[in-house]
Amino acid sequence: MAMLWKFMRVAKYSKTALSPKVKVRGIPTHSRHSSSKSVPSDFAASAPCSNTVELLGKSYPQDDYSNVTEKILSKVGKNLHNRKHHPLWLIKEQVKEHFYKHYLGRRGTPLFSVYDGLSPVVTVQQNFDSLLIPQNHASRRKEDNYYLNRDHMLRAHTSAHQWDLIRSGLDAFLAVGDVYRRDTIDNTHYPVFHQMEGVRLFSCHELFSSIKDGEGLQLFEQGHRTAHKQECHTMEAVRLVEFNLKQVLTKLMTHIFGDGLQVRWVDCYFPFTHPSFEMEINFQGEWMEVLGCGVMEQQLVNS
Repeated sequence: MAMLWKFMRVAKYSKTALSPKVKVRGIPTHSRHSSSKSVPSDFAASAPCSNTVELLGKSYPQDDYSNVTEKILSKVGKNLHNRKHHPLWLIKEQVKEHFYKHYLGRRGTPLFSVYDGLSPVVTVQQNFDSLLIPQNHASRRKEDNYYLNRDHMLRAHTSAHQWDLIRSGLDAFLAVGDVYRRDTIDNTHYPVFHQMEGVRLFSCHELFSSIKDGEGLQLFEQGHRTAHKQECHTMEAVRLVEFNLKQVLTKLMTHIFGDGLQVRWVDCYFPFTHPSFEMEINFQGEWMEVLGCGVMEQQLVNS
């Protein structure tokens, strides 16, 4: 059973596009705290020739879906979140420090591993299909995404890596990176922005071990889907995961913004989590969304 959250939508967020959330959990070693190496900006991309797009050392044939522009290509590989002392790097390091300090595995090593160098070029299957996003979902439109061709695109969210990271055996992780969505530029929107998301998977023992008489409790049942749970999850398991999820994220936001933070939770919908929530904080008298999260669809974990 898993929970997922996504935060750090920096500079832009499109309501019509998907808000990504993630959940992962595992016992990483220090050697796993960074993922593949970042790509230097001078190697990032070259202008597309007549039939192909050259990006990050690979060549992608163009077709009727290709719509990525030279301006956007020039942004790929800058990796601002990995540039020391950049504001995005500072936020990332602050979040990492919090998780490394407060969430430890059995051997005293950080529970969550961090992946901040994954390629922003993903397949359409990674970005949409692996997250159960329907074929006719509005978030797939060419008007909202940057496609290299029908099969490859610039990731629209860091959730595009979720399935692969879980499949590799991880059960607790954070994924950080630049993401791309076609949007009109204004004071809150820009085609390139950054996200961080986290995933954690729970075993029955991990979820219920601290509960009195929890030995008889189970993660799964053959039930019915309601507004509060998936058909395969017991209500006890969902309540505990939801409590853990909200507690973890409230502590994180307090760490970032300081004590006295006013927080409220709003029920929402995402194709890959149920139940799903958005956290809002009170900023200068107005409620501002800072993240989305939820209980991962069991179908994603099972697959």
